[in-house]
Amino acid sequence: MQNQVILIDHPLIQHKLTLMRRVETSTATFRMLIKEISLLLAYEVTRDLPLKYESIKTPIAPMNAPILAPDKKLVIVSIQRAGQGLLEGMLELMPSARVGHIGLYRDPKTLIPVEYYFKVPSDIDQRDVLIVDPMLATGNTAIAAVERLKSTNPLSIKFICLLAAPEGIQHFTEIHPDVPIYTTSIDDYLDEHGYIVPGLGDAGDRLFGTR
Repeated sequence: MQNQVILIDHPLIQHKLTLMRRVETSTATFRMLIKEISLLLAYEVTRDLPLKYESIKTPIAPMNAPILAPDKKLVIVSIQRAGQGLLEGMLELMPSARVGHIGLYRDPKTLIPVEYYFKVPSDIDQRDVLIVDPMLATGNTAIAAVERLKSTNPLSIKFICLLAAPEGIQHFTEIHPDVPIYTTSIDDYLDEHGYIVPGLGDAGDRLFGTR
């Protein structure tokens, strides 16, 4: 499990995450911070993108310069609705990436995810998938999203979140040991309502100002 979970503990990310956690942080500031963190996350998540070399001329001299391999195609899949916050920042860094959406809500009594929407690019079987969702709590939603996306046969899948609970990590890695988890924090535990502690509250509500 240890190799499957990549903890991104860059000081800038940790600083901004602390600001997001604060109960007094406004909706506007929360939106700004999640976008900024998603940009920094994107750098780490895409470290393994392949490069090729091509001959170019600088103002001084010719050289063989690295450039992204054109056959490496990405699709960022946002788990609705809170995934939108991470999606927007990543698209700023990777504007040519395609976008997919999967709508899942967690039944408040059973905590089991229910799918209500699914739309991804038609050529997803030729792309690598980055799934974004701020929270990995019970793991049920993330597991359902990965299962649904695996049915489309993408080249690879990575799961990216802000916070993860130990219980969610264990559950996820048992079901999908082939999918790496990128997170900025592994928090303490889940409470009786399935919320991450200390967490930052409901990311969707804080992002959209609905509570």
